[in-house]
Amino acid sequence: MKKADIFEFYRRLAENDPAPETELNYVNPYTLLVAVALSAQATDVGVNKATGPLFAKVTTPQQMLELGEEGLKQHIKTIGLFNTKAKNVIAAARILVDKYGGEVPRDREALEELPGVGRKTANVVMNTAFGAETIAVDTHIFRVANRTGLAPGKNVLQVELKLEKVTPKPFLQGAHHWLILHGRYICKARRPECWRCPVADLCAFKPKTPPPPAAKAA
Repeated sequence: MKKADIFEFYRRLAENDPAPETELNYVNPYTLLVAVALSAQATDVGVNKATGPLFAKVTTPQQMLELGEEGLKQHIKTIGLFNTKAKNVIAAARILVDKYGGEVPRDREALEELPGVGRKTANVVMNTAFGAETIAVDTHIFRVANRTGLAPGKNVLQVELKLEKVTPKPFLQGAHHWLILHGRYICKARRPECWRCPVADLCAFKPKTPPPPAAKAA
């Protein structure tokens, strides 16, 4: 995709959604970290249902330790892999209390040292909680980047690095949110809704999917 087209791609996404935000509910950087860690192989909707009651009680690593692993499991048992996630969340809370005074570190290396926190989770926390210009590549962003020709790559790291390189500076901080929302609601995996896509003319995907009969009639 040409440089001018990339700028226009983001400009249109930004015009449609000037202030994009994560769909995960959170209270502060720590609860965001927990929510993102719990969202692995789970939906944001499912995570929000579980964390609503949880975050009404727990908003700090110390409170998480006081809740304990078994107590945490009772809150997140509807989320996939909840046993492993509970163990990791409690272990991470211990490190945050002992090493960082209960604060969430702002750099990727420190975040990735926490149990259950990988590069994607670290990037989300850095971007959403601290305003860093990072792009966390999940399945939606990986698909959009490759399908559209915005930043094709064979793996998530290649796509992440390429996106950070080609994304114009004004759009770097919001790029993660625009791309994930675009992939979740328009550029869907099985049948992208090209007929209502604001960047269809800039996209390399062929053939474009036609509108369903109901949309044509409307």
